[in-house]
Amino acid sequence: MIHPRHASLDPLKGATPAARQSRFRGVIGLGVALLLAGLLLLLLGAGVGSTGFDSVLNARHDAVAWQILWDIRLPRTLGAWVAGALLGLAGAVAQGLFRNPLADPYLLGSASGAALGVAIALALFGASTLATQWLVRLGLTGAAFLGAVLGVALTLLLAKGVQQTLRLLLAGVIVGVVLGAARDLITIAEPDVLQAMQGFMLGSTGFVGWPACGVMAAMLLVALGVSAALGRVLDGLALGEATALSLGLPLGAVRVVLVAVLALATGAAVAQTGLIAFVGLAAPHLVRSLVKTTHARLVVLSAFMGGLLLMAADVLARWVIAPQELPVGVLTAVLGGSYLLWLMHRRRRPGGGL
Repeated sequence: MIHPRHASLDPLKGATPAARQSRFRGVIGLGVALLLAGLLLLLLGAGVGSTGFDSVLNARHDAVAWQILWDIRLPRTLGAWVAGALLGLAGAVAQGLFRNPLADPYLLGSASGAALGVAIALALFGASTLATQWLVRLGLTGAAFLGAVLGVALTLLLAKGVQQTLRLLLAGVIVGVVLGAARDLITIAEPDVLQAMQGFMLGSTGFVGWPACGVMAAMLLVALGVSAALGRVLDGLALGEATALSLGLPLGAVRVVLVAVLALATGAAVAQTGLIAFVGLAAPHLVRSLVKTTHARLVVLSAFMGGLLLMAADVLARWVIAPQELPVGVLTAVLGGSYLLWLMHRRRRPGGGL
């Protein structure tokens, strides 16, 4: 058996030093460009709202304008970036773990579990106007996170571990259907719950504040560190499970860690922003269309891309029909779905394919 130290899992193997250096510069350039674009969108997001840029211009002299800027717009815009980064990272990990470019962060039942948790919490708390107060909101956030963890746990139990990727994938689909049916039963028994869940199901960053930003940022740092450190194993999985095993990679233990990272990142984002589609699916595709790199760098760039996508969607959702706003999940579904349809159409050619 070949020890990993003697095996090359670099997808750029065979490239000339000049080509490798050029691709490395491309990775660095893309990362810097994504961060700079995110910073510009953060500044733009601070001025998008019912009062426009007046709150920004008057913030130094007007306490109300400063409160709007500091307590509402900035944490919401920054929270959209962090939530998008978590989903983008989770999408890259899911696609590498399942060796499927159509895998998304919700495959292991986390989304259905989170929705079920929110439905149960609303049925217990009562779907009244009190559901928007911070104490009940904290309860819904915790219920969503616990539900997401429950969904992943049931998937692992049904799949009998993480040893077989296909079994894990099918178990996630089954758990998602079952938990979704349980949520529907609750909404039938308590019709008011469905209306109260609308914001969660459509996705919204409107309730994200500084505490939520801090929690998601901490989860992002942990997930980034672990997934980047395991990028070599994801490179090995891209060659096939048999090849990865022949290279001496500890697939069993690493799969457990990767599933935990996937559940942690997805649960943290979903608990704060609800169900936001296509960000985790589209972000890795966009990165791979721009640069060719290893998974260690791919997960980082996918996080940056996911953050930029969701922040842009959040700013656009507030701007299109201002002073009202669209659900951000609707925009990501329309834009992300359109991109993937175009991608599939473009690759529907001899030798193509996702």
